[in-house]
Amino acid sequence: MARHNREGTGADQHGFEYTIGYQPDWLRLVKVSRTLDSGRQSTKTLFRNPLSRRTAPPGDRIRTSITSADQGLDVEVSVYDPDGQVTRLRVACHVDTPDGGRDEVEFVIEGALPASRS
Repeated sequence: MARHNREGTGADQHGFEYTIGYQPDWLRLVKVSRTLDSGRQSTKTLFRNPLSRRTAPPGDRIRTSITSADQGLDVEVSVYDPDGQVTRLRVACHVDTPDGGRDEVEFVIEGALPASRS
């Protein structure tokens, strides 16, 4: 039986804070990609699950939420995956910038946490 979601936090390349809601027996990590002021793209690990192996089956639905009050971002992804085939999700969002523009922020949600050793 799947366990309830947990919460973790992290900050991106610009110092924006995020809260991640995640399934402890599926999620491995969340990465964030942004374009920097120099024009280069930067990818940073936003959050890593403190568990290295799952302790229960992850269930048939993948649920992950990403929020950032600083950016007005509130996204939740739910994917039906009864056979446990999904290993990675990509989510791209537009966020407003302090100068009145818009930036695209991409999140890579990596899962498929390995089972515990018996």
